[in-house]
Amino acid sequence: MSNTNAAAPDDVVSVQVAADPNAVYELVSDVTNMPRWSPETYRTRWIGGATGPAVGARFRGTNKWHFIRWTTTVEVEVADPGREFTFCTVLEGKKRTRWSYTFEPKDGGTLLTESRYRLSIAPIRGNFDRLFMRGHQTDFQEGMRVTLERIRAAAELAAVTSSRPV
Repeated sequence: MSNTNAAAPDDVVSVQVAADPNAVYELVSDVTNMPRWSPETYRTRWIGGATGPAVGARFRGTNKWHFIRWTTTVEVEVADPGREFTFCTVLEGKKRTRWSYTFEPKDGGTLLTESRYRLSIAPIRGNFDRLFMRGHQTDFQEGMRVTLERIRAAAELAAVTSSRPV
C-alpha cells in the first residue's frame, strides 16, 4: 500500500518507457544502481544486513551538489514489484524526504513517475541549506528528469537486447 498519497508531492516528473513495468522496477529498486541514474547521488549501499528492496530495508546514499557532499540513511517504505518503490530519508529519528517511483502500465510500456515529498527539516539542516545550498531546491526537477531519462534509456536498451533472437 502506498504511503505517498497523504499530501501532494513537492516535485513530480514522469517519462514514458518502452519496457515492462516489472523490468523498470528491477532497475529502480536496485538502489546500488542509483549512481548510474542520478546526477546527484554518487554512492549507495545496503546497510543493516539488507541486500535488496524490502519494506524496512535500509541503505546509505551519498550525494553531491556543487562542492557540498552529504550522506543520508534511507529506509524503504514500499517495495511492490512493478507498481511502486518508495523510500524515505531519515535524520535524527525523523523522516525528512520521501522519494517515490510508480510504474503504471501504459501504451504497451510503463509510465514511470518520480515524486519528492518534503516531510520535515531538521533545524540545523534548515540553517545549512539557507547558507550553502541556495538553488538546490530549484534543481530538483531537472535532476529528476535526468534520472528518469537515464533509467528509460537503460530499460529500453535492455528490452531491445532481451528481445533479440539468440
